[in-house]
Amino acid sequence: MSRFRDFGVFFKLETVRMYVTTSRTAAIVFGLWAIIVSPIGAQAADQSTGEALAQSKACMACHQVDSKRVGPPLRSIGERYAAAGEGDAMVQYLAGKIRSGGRGVWGAVPMPAQPQVSEEDARTLAEWVLSLAPAKSK
Repeated sequence: MSRFRDFGVFFKLETVRMYVTTSRTAAIVFGLWAIIVSPIGAQAADQSTGEALAQSKACMACHQVDSKRVGPPLRSIGERYAAAGEGDAMVQYLAGKIRSGGRGVWGAVPMPAQPQVSEEDARTLAEWVLSLAPAKSK
């Protein structure tokens, strides 16, 4: 009887040791995966957040991402202003245009002011529109 009892304890210890080793390995693999994938995931999340915000603020009533509707495609806006400059100045400029509107820059149809869009949301939308431009090759 004692032989089986000892074997049971040994088996349980080996199972626990194997579980701990497997858990540690899984944690390392998951950690590496998270480090590699997180920038990609963050960009995808930013894209979906920007598009959802644009839809909730009725931007998509006049704009589309890739085709002209009433206003120019958002990708074209991003390309034009990403090429004009980098950094916070372009984000501020576009955020201002979203809130105050504009006319004559993209043709005869004016963009009405959108004062109901908060400054923070306008900035998020501007960053998203600029991110639609293809990456510059160096």
